[in-house]
Amino acid sequence: MSLKIRLARAGSKKRPYYHIVIADVRSPRDGRFIETVGAWNPLLPREGGERVKLDADRIKHWLGHGALPTDRVARFLDEAGLSKREARLNPNKALPGKKAQERIDAIKKAQEEAAAAAAAPAPAEEAAAS
Repeated sequence: MSLKIRLARAGSKKRPYYHIVIADVRSPRDGRFIETVGAWNPLLPREGGERVKLDADRIKHWLGHGALPTDRVARFLDEAGLSKREARLNPNKALPGKKAQERIDAIKKAQEEAAAAAAAPAPAEEAAAS
């Protein structure tokens, strides 16, 4: 049986609240779970200590039994010092998309052509004026 430490959504519409649960990977997000090991309230300020609540002993127990945390839960566990999360590096994430890059290249090319056209007639006019 494959286990995950993941979030189960609770709370009302536009007022999210999440339970951190141990669940089988095949069960639905808000469905059947084995145990609740914490909670996360994203509406509270980041600095507040009440935003994330974790039961460290039970989480350590389930990590020892092979439960894998999801990415968001791994962030919480890393902040609490319960497990180590490797930092991700995606240098291409901030780059514009393919079509946006084509538009940028077209604008640069047009600007270069306009600058070249503006610079070329200037010497010719000086020669005609002499």
